[in-house]
Amino acid sequence: MNTFSDSLSLAWRLISSLDPGLLDIVALSLRVSASACLLGALAGGLLGAWLAVARFPGRGAVLGLLNTLLALPSVVVGLAVYLLLSRSGPLGAFGLLFTPTAMVIAQSILVVPLIAALTHRLVSEGLQEGGDQLASLGAGPMLSAALLLLHQRVAALTIVLTAFGRAVAEVGAVMIVGGNIAGSTRVMTTAIALETSKGDLPLALALGLVLLGVVGLLHLLIALVRWRAAEAGAGRATQEAWA
Repeated sequence: MNTFSDSLSLAWRLISSLDPGLLDIVALSLRVSASACLLGALAGGLLGAWLAVARFPGRGAVLGLLNTLLALPSVVVGLAVYLLLSRSGPLGAFGLLFTPTAMVIAQSILVVPLIAALTHRLVSEGLQEGGDQLASLGAGPMLSAALLLLHQRVAALTIVLTAFGRAVAEVGAVMIVGGNIAGSTRVMTTAIALETSKGDLPLALALGLVLLGVVGLLHLLIALVRWRAAEAGAGRATQEAWA
């Protein structure tokens, strides 16, 4: 018996039959990661834009810390959130530990540095090209940053999609704060780890294939957004040339 081929066949059967247990895990994964990216986009976008326009002592150190946090291990984030939400922690009274909300908090913390760093770079480059023009029109620093992000909305959307890919593929933090509880906090990455350790390879393979599909679809969507933006830019350039 070929264990891999048999497991792969059973995994495909789970996917093609839209197994309810599989769909529940996938749906929770997408819901948690999408919520985390929405919160992360708000916090990280504001932080990145502010750092691009603000001038204060120690700004370089803050930017250095932000870049360092890009490599922050997810298990460290999970441990920090666990300590905050545990019964003896400062937020323990809310009873959020081992809930999807705790997982959203952990993933939000993970994606904030990524979104902030990329937003800072995007706004900084935009200010170098058109900052003086915006200032001459009376736009303040944060308004200028907002206008630049609106103008570069394709790049901003790419940043958010990149963060979503980071969140949905994360395992360490959500395992610690979610507890991998069946029907409640079990997402794709934690379920893959658990089912593999239990020897349930078909379900682990099915979830792995779905996760690869989600990540691949994200990269395809990013490429499509960039292509559409390039096509639109080329079209405007052609119209201006003929005008």
